[in-house]
Amino acid sequence: MGSIPITRSSSPILMQRLYQAGNRFEAQLLSDLLERHRVDNAIFGDYLTGAIGELPADLCPSVWIMRDDDLGRARALLDEFLADQHRGPTRSWVCRGCGELVDGSFDICWRCGGEGP
Repeated sequence: MGSIPITRSSSPILMQRLYQAGNRFEAQLLSDLLERHRVDNAIFGDYLTGAIGELPADLCPSVWIMRDDDLGRARALLDEFLADQHRGPTRSWVCRGCGELVDGSFDICWRCGGEGP
């Protein structure tokens, strides 16, 4: 993994690459997870995938962490993210709040926002 020094205002920030995603969708899902946990991040290379065939194939988008002190937490969240991707299909469940039948791939009821089992 590499790092890129970047300067904002007067203090340099050393960004660290966390993960090279397979596509823009995967990169955005990981970025959203990190944001929910208040880990400042950025996606780079997300618009280069249209040029694959003309350029080297390793141009898939990658997720970068903006602050070094967030890197450990970001790696733990990445492990969680990757484990969730390999999780098999789960059964549908009935929401305790409104009684709606919710597909097992969802953790939250689409109707009332109630949490799954």
